[in-house]
Amino acid sequence: MSTTAETTHHPLQVAKRLEKFKPTSFTQISMLTIKHGAINLCRGYPNFDGPEFVKEAAIQAIRDGNNQYARGFGVPDLNIAIAERFKKDTGLIVDPDKEITVTTGCKEAIAATVLGLINPGDEVILFSPLYDSYNVILSVAGANIKSITLHPPDFAVPIEELKSTISKNTRVILINTPHNPTGKMFTREELNTIASLCIENDVLVFSDEVYDKLAFDMKHISIASLPGMFERTVTMNSLGKSFSLTGWKIGWVIAPAHLTWGVRQAHTFITFSVSNPLQCGAVAALRAPDSYFVELKRDYITKRAILVEGLKSVGFKVLPSNGTFFLLADHTPFGLENDVAFCEYLIKEIGVAAIPSSVFYLNPEEGKNLVRFTFCKDEETLKEAVERMKKLKK
Repeated sequence: MSTTAETTHHPLQVAKRLEKFKPTSFTQISMLTIKHGAINLCRGYPNFDGPEFVKEAAIQAIRDGNNQYARGFGVPDLNIAIAERFKKDTGLIVDPDKEITVTTGCKEAIAATVLGLINPGDEVILFSPLYDSYNVILSVAGANIKSITLHPPDFAVPIEELKSTISKNTRVILINTPHNPTGKMFTREELNTIASLCIENDVLVFSDEVYDKLAFDMKHISIASLPGMFERTVTMNSLGKSFSLTGWKIGWVIAPAHLTWGVRQAHTFITFSVSNPLQCGAVAALRAPDSYFVELKRDYITKRAILVEGLKSVGFKVLPSNGTFFLLADHTPFGLENDVAFCEYLIKEIGVAAIPSSVFYLNPEEGKNLVRFTFCKDEETLKEAVERMKKLKK
């Protein structure tokens, strides 16, 4: 009998609840980007580092011995800092110990919220295009997903369609503002309408607000701050986008105690607790002076202008982006059949990577004319990308 290990080719295996989710274009595009040395304007992480004062706080925490398991729902100082920041931003006073749960990034905040509060068969209304995690975790939880499509150029909420979709069977409306991938910000009127429908039909809101500090042209509004909404809202946020520390994976959930209970039940069995020293660093971040956020916004407005003007100059139709560090552009002037074909051409022939927008739609056909670019890169990188794209001009 041979003792040499032989390679056997087994079929790939996956649980039935996940088998309908094929590897996304993100994976394929990322591999192509590396292979062709393209400038990466597809992935939503900065190519520059977060602030020194935040990193130093985490380093000091390691030296001070904060290296064992943290309290399950968050280091006490961080929960207090989150509550302080939320009060400053929304006027709402929340209990750091009973209404805040620290999670491993916002992705775990989403997972813990859905798994902790959604039962199989519960009806959840989503707005498409959407961050792809929502669809996957809701499917794993057995939710009955109802999708409402937001259409360019302004991606306004179709109020009448929402009114006809919401029913006594609706458990949750999930919103994301500022919105990935469109850069849309939900207006006060839209949020007021969603709020009144939720109160009328006894519906919860899960609100993903990770880009709240990247609101450029209008004020970010947390739906939890509207009258009668805190009691029925789960607000999810994280550190990574505002402080260019996406690898730290520090997120949090703010919700009234009766909803926090379910979130924590799930969180306890997903990760239990989050990196102790990085939570200590996050305290310094959330207590940053207002000048930090003013400068952050100013820098991103400059970066956005470089990319918007550059894309327009080479022939794209650019859609408005009021928040996040993403924008959508219509690639159809360049004559390729769809967004995937265009993105492959852009990487291989031009040396710039964008994401096909069809990955953000439950019906991919709806996104085939659009591609998503990110401007969370330094100005030189953005200018070089624009320079390369001049080859697109006919």
